[in-house]
Amino acid sequence: MRALISVYDKTGLQDFARGLADLGCELVASGGTADFLEHEVGLDVERVDELTGVAEMLSGRVKTLHPRIHAAILARRDNADDVADLNDQEIRPFHIVCVNLYPFSEVAGRYGVREEEAVEMIDVGGPSMLRGAAKNFAHVAPVCRPEQYESVLAELREDGELSLATRRDLAAEAFATTAQVTLLPAVHAPMLTSRWNVCSAPGASEPEKTCVPPTVTV
Repeated sequence: MRALISVYDKTGLQDFARGLADLGCELVASGGTADFLEHEVGLDVERVDELTGVAEMLSGRVKTLHPRIHAAILARRDNADDVADLNDQEIRPFHIVCVNLYPFSEVAGRYGVREEEAVEMIDVGGPSMLRGAAKNFAHVAPVCRPEQYESVLAELREDGELSLATRRDLAAEAFATTAQVTLLPAVHAPMLTSRWNVCSAPGASEPEKTCVPPTVTV
C-alpha cells in the first residue's frame, strides 16, 4: 500500500500518518508536509521532488503537477494498457491520496488582505490530485478532511483495505470539496477589479495596495 500526503491543515496528521506507516504503508509527501512528517513525527517518507526528479519551483506553486504523480493516481489497475504504461515508466501507483486544500475563503474574506495574498491561496495542485483520486475511486481512496482519518485507519486495521463503498463515499466528499474550492474564486471574482478597497499603506502604488473587501454578495 502506498499513500500520497499533501496537506495544508496538519490537524490529526501525526496519528494518521503513523497509523498508515504501522500498517506497512509507504508514504510519499510534498514540501512542508514531508518536513513535518520527517522532523516532527519522525517518519520515513519519500519526498515528491525525489520521486519526480524535479525540484519544487515558483515559490511552491509547482510541486505535484507531474506525470509521475498523476499517473500513479489515475491508473486503472484492472486496465492492461494502464498497467503497461506504469511499468514502462517505472511508476508505482498510489492507493490513498490524502490532500486538504488552501483556506482561500478564509484568507480572501479577511478584511484588508492584500490581493497577492488571496491569489496565492487559490489551490491548483491539491484539487488536481484530489479530483484524480476521486475519479479513480475504483482503485484509490481520496481523503480530504482530518475528520476522516480515524474511520479510514479503523477500516484498514480491521479489513486490510478500504471497501469500494468507502472509497465511493470518500470520492463524493472529495468531489464536493473540490467543487467548492473551484467555485470560491469565482464568487470572489468581483473583488478582482478596480472596485476593491485599497489599503492605506503610505507610498504604495495602487496595484500593490489593492485589498479584498470583507464580504461579497452572490
